Amino acid sequence: MAEWQTVRLGTIVSTNQNTYSPKEDWQFVNYLDTGNITMNRVDEIQCINTLTDKLPSRARRKVKSNSIIYSTVRPNQLHYGIIKEQPENFLVSTGFAVIDVDFEKAVPEYIYYALTQQEVTEHLQAIAEQSVSAYPSIKPSDIENLEILLPDNNTQGKIVAILRSIDEKIKQNNEINNNLEQQAQVIFSNEFLTLEALPDGWKQASLIDIADYLNGLAMQKHRPTADETGIPVLKIKELRQGCCDDNSELCSPNIKSEYIIHDGDVIFSWSGSLLVDFWCGGICGLNQHLFKVTSNKYDKWFYYAWTKHHLDRFIAVAADKATTMGHIKRDELSKAEVLIPNEADYKRIGTLLQPIYDLIIANRIENKKLAETRDTLLPKLMTGEIDISEVDYE
Repeated sequence: MAEWQTVRLGTIVSTNQNTYSPKEDWQFVNYLDTGNITMNRVDEIQCINTLTDKLPSRARRKVKSNSIIYSTVRPNQLHYGIIKEQPENFLVSTGFAVIDVDFEKAVPEYIYYALTQQEVTEHLQAIAEQSVSAYPSIKPSDIENLEILLPDNNTQGKIVAILRSIDEKIKQNNEINNNLEQQAQVIFSNEFLTLEALPDGWKQASLIDIADYLNGLAMQKHRPTADETGIPVLKIKELRQGCCDDNSELCSPNIKSEYIIHDGDVIFSWSGSLLVDFWCGGICGLNQHLFKVTSNKYDKWFYYAWTKHHLDRFIAVAADKATTMGHIKRDELSKAEVLIPNEADYKRIGTLLQPIYDLIIANRIENKKLAETRDTLLPKLMTGEIDISEVDYE
């Protein structure tokens, strides 16, 4: 087995080395905020025209290839990643610690994986909760003071290759799903949105006519009892990230069965961050502000596609609400027009769309299993519990 040594992270990395100055006068900036990356998956990069819009005060950190970015606020929210590609004029929030690894001393991706271990996250979160700031946060020095086990660079490379192969498969599935979703949107548009007249046997209806929209429970009233093993609560946060985590609340497993969510269920967040998606994060309980969408008469492809079709309008309606958290009311569902095909056309369109959505769900479930495998392997690889010295892994 290769020789391992315990090192203080600060001896092999540097943090926050490059900062943008307004004197550089970039005409535009591509900006990544802390909330827009989770477990190395980027949700959004904001493109800001600095000639017309004010640059956020926190848009200051510069990064380079293989920089690790790690949010210093609430580490348990898992806002971290490693930079492989970046757009022009790219800045990240000062809410990140930008960590650059000395290539002669360590492999950057090895350090990235070391920082993503649950044990490390919990340690940094415990430090954050002792901070005197307005919210739980850590300092770059807290990261630099971490001690990690470090094998030789060859062994680091083998460990990275094993873990990267899993992450690459997850990424590939996500890219396939993005393409499948685009295909489905094109098919839906061609079949329903380009009609000049209503075909024979078709009829007009609304979302309420084709599906049931079940609002979730106020789960604080349904906590697990002392002799129950709780199940995670599906809230807007979990729906956005596609999974539950150690910070997810728990509810009793004995709530009414209709409020239990399973893989493949269609969930519509109607308050706050509005979105429609297939849930593939395992069994959980449906929280209020989320609809579980089902139908006894129509297939999943049909009510999912039509609900998602109206999402942009629902978002616009919610944005007009004079409240702190935009939302829609149930009567908006009855205003959302749906076209119901005749039996032959319904079956024909279903043969096009249902297999696409089935594959999207299957890929997401596979990703969940892959992530669980990676997370099981990670601490074992990082401590040398699994000996890979004889493994020839390119």
